[in-house]
Amino acid sequence: MTKFPARLILPDELQPVFNQLPWEIPLVEWPGQCKYLVEVPRGISRHPVEFVNLDGALYAIKEMSTELVEEEYIHLVALDELRLPAVNPVGKVNTGGSAHARSYLITKFLDKSLPYRSLFMSSSLSGYRDHLLDAMAGLLVQLHYKGVFWGDCSLSNTLFRRDVGTLQAYLVDAETVELSLGSLLPTMRLHDLQIMEENIAGDLADLSSQNLLMNGLPLDDTSSSIRLRYQNLWEQINRQIIIAPNERYRIHERIQALNSIGFSVGEVIVEPVENGDMISFQVVVTDRNFHRDQLLGLTGVEAEEMQARTMMNEILELKGRMSHNLDRSTPISLAAFSWMEDYYQPMLEMLKPLIDQSGDPTELYCQVLEHKWYLSESAQHDVGHHAAVEDFLQKFNSA
Repeated sequence: MTKFPARLILPDELQPVFNQLPWEIPLVEWPGQCKYLVEVPRGISRHPVEFVNLDGALYAIKEMSTELVEEEYIHLVALDELRLPAVNPVGKVNTGGSAHARSYLITKFLDKSLPYRSLFMSSSLSGYRDHLLDAMAGLLVQLHYKGVFWGDCSLSNTLFRRDVGTLQAYLVDAETVELSLGSLLPTMRLHDLQIMEENIAGDLADLSSQNLLMNGLPLDDTSSSIRLRYQNLWEQINRQIIIAPNERYRIHERIQALNSIGFSVGEVIVEPVENGDMISFQVVVTDRNFHRDQLLGLTGVEAEEMQARTMMNEILELKGRMSHNLDRSTPISLAAFSWMEDYYQPMLEMLKPLIDQSGDPTELYCQVLEHKWYLSESAQHDVGHHAAVEDFLQKFNSA
């Protein structure tokens, strides 16, 4: 077989690592011939996809035509710059002459993620299935608000991460993405929703034919339910409110309400209402990473939005206790440092056996906080973090 040189378009530090892979053969022939391949939970893809472990990092490699690789790479870079929930692009590879050309897209494996089929096939994950609807609606709202037309929204093209009893959805396939300036036009949003409904109906019909569909989930109503949740969330973040001049406190309430569901606020547009003494205001959101950014900036801990919200609430509660005990205001940075030293890191050390199994320390930490709340409610006093972890470990090991 004639070997054609591979042209790796990757960061310099990754070039030697990826040079070890057998780019001279098609991806479908890699199993059995590439020692770096690993098996991970995966969805359905229309193109060949394999996963590799290189120096402890996992990557997804997808083989497509050169044109599709180029387009999807550009789209994923744009989504990353917009801070939207999607897989992160790493690079691309071109190999072969004109008659034997092959191209590959390389993305970083979305750690701690699950394809939708895993949520239906594993009984231990059944509690998350209902959150699929909210997660899909939220993902589409974020994309459309930033001017992104997906064009192929489906469960197959989405990965999910657990987030304090809920799910966060991530776009995986960006082949059909179209980008525009500002929010997407209503006609484009409607078209994307129609595609979503058709695709998800097909995904669920496929599961039903394999007897994997959850009991009580109607095939016909699921897609329309996602659309309804989408519309409610879209109206919530785009709502224009009329207030009296002495009601400006409602602007702050509006910002807090949007922050509570994860949206960061970029600006507030305030305008007088024509022929009246009232004023209107509209809050412009930037992204859905409000608590994630707060937590990361204060502690360096990376988490999903609801996980970060849970931990930020704990830091704020600690800040209040410290201020009361010291009889003076405590900076939130000091409370965050104390939280890391006295709570987060010691608890993770105790939870290490479970973390080694699940690989998800932030989700486990939040589960223990919820367990602590239940224990404290039963005992009618705060049982403390240490007792909560010990009881959590005992119940987990006896399960």
